[in-house]
Amino acid sequence: MILKTAFAILFLVAAAAPSSAADAAFARWLESLWPRAQTLGVSRATFEAVTRGLEPDLKLPDLVIAGRPDAQPGGQAEFIQVPSDYLREVSLARLADQGRKLAADHRVTLRAIEQRFGVPPEVVLAIWGRETAYGAHKLAHNAIRVLATQAYTGRRKEMFTQEFLLALKLVQERHVKLDDMRSSWAGAMGQTQFLPSEFYKHAVDFDGDGRRDIWNSVPDTLASAAQQLSAKGWQRGQGWAYEVRAPQGMDCTIANPDFTLTLSEWLRRGYALSHNRKLAQAELDQRASLLQPAGLYGPSFLILRNYYVIKEYNFSDLYVLFVGHLSDRIAGGPAFEARWETIAQLNPLQLEKMQTVLTARGLYADKIDGKAGMKTRLALGAYQKAHAMKVDCWPSKPVLDHMQR
Repeated sequence: MILKTAFAILFLVAAAAPSSAADAAFARWLESLWPRAQTLGVSRATFEAVTRGLEPDLKLPDLVIAGRPDAQPGGQAEFIQVPSDYLREVSLARLADQGRKLAADHRVTLRAIEQRFGVPPEVVLAIWGRETAYGAHKLAHNAIRVLATQAYTGRRKEMFTQEFLLALKLVQERHVKLDDMRSSWAGAMGQTQFLPSEFYKHAVDFDGDGRRDIWNSVPDTLASAAQQLSAKGWQRGQGWAYEVRAPQGMDCTIANPDFTLTLSEWLRRGYALSHNRKLAQAELDQRASLLQPAGLYGPSFLILRNYYVIKEYNFSDLYVLFVGHLSDRIAGGPAFEARWETIAQLNPLQLEKMQTVLTARGLYADKIDGKAGMKTRLALGAYQKAHAMKVDCWPSKPVLDHMQR
């Protein structure tokens, strides 16, 4: 019994040692940031108050930790869910109904925002709805801890180090109380989910109280989202996309952002606007590219410049579709005409393997990021075409098996 107890104590000591060493290494790393924080105007008192007792949250996704698989569970829903799961009609209908009520409640503010920034009320409402369910969703994480963890052992260390330092600056300048700094797992804060750098670039004091408050002020929240879209190139008076019915037998590899035609030319090629929508000539003259986010297994869209502006707010195609479609619904538009079919999504490691093969064959020249984005789907379609396979532009397990054989 004594021998067993001794072994148990030795085991516990051995297990605790790496953790203590890791904690000490994290503390040293934090202290190494002090000179950079100081150059941003952060006082020593603030630095110590924020970092005292801080520990990394190693349960976060997108971390690089020795002995831990690269593909971790969780992460952004936009990149791990299939369209049929992410774009659920029940969620869209509920948020659209709430959005219409909020459009009436904040009519004066929204009109003033559109006049100043050129972004329609329904678009900023849709971003607010997607990000935090119009402020109802309470963010689960401590922003300081998240940003410090991602800076210490995340995939994008330098970017998050700068975000962490700017978060210290936020506290120093009293833009937000430390206890109110809640965030997503990626460190985005406030009702429209801004990283600290985005706050400093785009946050607006729209209610005139002398503070840029994206945490509690609805006017500041909505105007800040509009300012960010405007700064990224929002085209005043234009839409974001049109759902279309693609002609039978169309080649999904033309769903290429670099291939654009006017809407008139797309219609002459046999693409028909959903719900038999009619457009004015000025709209028909707009240039658009084709998007098929589920390959051949869901709706098709002709996307405009503003589509890419929303995509700079969040890089996911599904995010843009959610926000864009929700904005249409808030404005009184109908649901998607075509059905999102149930399809399987490869996991990030499988998608990275597929991207690696496509890169080696000269079909893909973008990031190996484990995401089924536009360029990955396009390259996959080219691979299917080259191997006389069914060309559906959707990354599936059978195609990955074919590549690995």
